[in-house]
Amino acid sequence: MEAPYMGAKSIREVSKSMSSLDGSKGVIINGDHRRVADGTSIAQMIAEYGLDPAKVAVERNLEIVPRSTFSEVMVEDGDQFEIVHFVGGG
Repeated sequence: MEAPYMGAKSIREVSKSMSSLDGSKGVIINGDHRRVADGTSIAQMIAEYGLDPAKVAVERNLEIVPRSTFSEVMVEDGDQFEIVHFVGGG
């Protein structure tokens, strides 16, 4: 006997249900599933990718994050990020 269909879960619900024993958080960055340490700020996450915070734009859960708040905003389980890195060229 099959279990009844309980409906689709949001990405945030699925990510929370997959929380790791090590306290890391499940996030999506530019479409890729990643894990970040508990207590990580957006500034720390950007630094881990080797990006210059002055040259990126960050969208978190469909809202632009002001650059001035990167150090204050903590990454939450299930967050979805789009990070755009600006480069010069000609």
